[in-house]
Amino acid sequence: MTNRRMLILDDDPAVAQTIQWMAESLAFEAESVTCPSEFFERLDRMRPEIITIDLAMPELDGVEIMRLLAERKCSAQIVISSGMGTRVLDAAQRSALEHGLSIAGVISKPISRDALRVLVGRGSELDQPVWVEEESSNREEVEISKADLQEALDRNEFEMAYQPKVECKSDVPAGLEALVRWRHPARGIVMPDLFISIAEATGLIDALTVQIFDKSLAWFSQSFPKSDMKLSLNISARSLVDIHVADNLSDLCRRYSVAPECVVLELTETSAMVDPILSLDLMTRFRVKGFQLSIDDFGTGYSSMVQLVRLPFSEIKVDKSFVTQAQKSRESRTIIKSIIDLGHSLGLLVTAEGVEDQETMDYLKSLGCDLAQGYLIARPMWGEAAKIWVERRELLSGD
Repeated sequence: MTNRRMLILDDDPAVAQTIQWMAESLAFEAESVTCPSEFFERLDRMRPEIITIDLAMPELDGVEIMRLLAERKCSAQIVISSGMGTRVLDAAQRSALEHGLSIAGVISKPISRDALRVLVGRGSELDQPVWVEEESSNREEVEISKADLQEALDRNEFEMAYQPKVECKSDVPAGLEALVRWRHPARGIVMPDLFISIAEATGLIDALTVQIFDKSLAWFSQSFPKSDMKLSLNISARSLVDIHVADNLSDLCRRYSVAPECVVLELTETSAMVDPILSLDLMTRFRVKGFQLSIDDFGTGYSSMVQLVRLPFSEIKVDKSFVTQAQKSRESRTIIKSIIDLGHSLGLLVTAEGVEDQETMDYLKSLGCDLAQGYLIARPMWGEAAKIWVERRELLSGD
């Protein structure tokens, strides 16, 4: 496979050459230039996948360069560099995104090789899609049998995607939610709403849960071995009838050296209704062992308040049906505010899911919401892409 190509524009010849050497050490085919006219000539000839642009240029500044790239409908990923501070870099990135350009990230000078690697990876890597393409997932009405699911389990066809969560006030990564996908050999990616209920009805949900937890914890321990990040795992109501599930999950955490305090178990409001006494015992055991508990889709069930008081939750997730309507519905905004106030009054973290626009994010920040999750922040990603996303975000936030 041929190496990916990078074109570097910086008016300082020494800096341009240094970035070129860094790129070449990452297995890129790289060229550097110091003036805009030569840059556009090389652009047409080279057709790079990655472009690195310095903002402070004497002839045409980086913002104008990016405007011209947008007019040319440039599809290359762009790395914006400057020594002018994060506020200027962030503004330049927003401007580029408004023009429809693809931004790999922004990076402060002096640029380090590790920072460049985090943003663009290695030139010899196979291109891995960052997002799990949910829109292209198979939505056909198909019959899925117990035998189909058992065969998928035997063949290890279930894969994990990860959707990041960030702290509202700082945009710093706080954790990831593990989301199962079925990579069917004929149907492509099959989404969980098409097979989870069948797994529950056919008695295969425990086997699927074990496989999900095993894969997720193995990936998490390898990707974030010394981190304060949290991993959120969904657990089915059908799994809350076995008192030993807490011991089994503790054993998995020990196997992969993951502290239970880093694991958040997400349960829907109705999960505790299957066997109220047993679920109370089990959830209490989870908390005693150090696991965090999140009540998912809060506000959509009839027993919200009862379950919140009765069970030892540590987090509330505001249902996305309210969050996505926050800018259109006064009622949704009122419900969101009420849930955040309620959660904080009980000493719980509050996560809003379904954040899709900056206005909603700003509203959540104004209410003091703790965590946010949604397409504005990131779509679900396969494991390596999720790891790179977190590294990039931490690099940009200065963590």
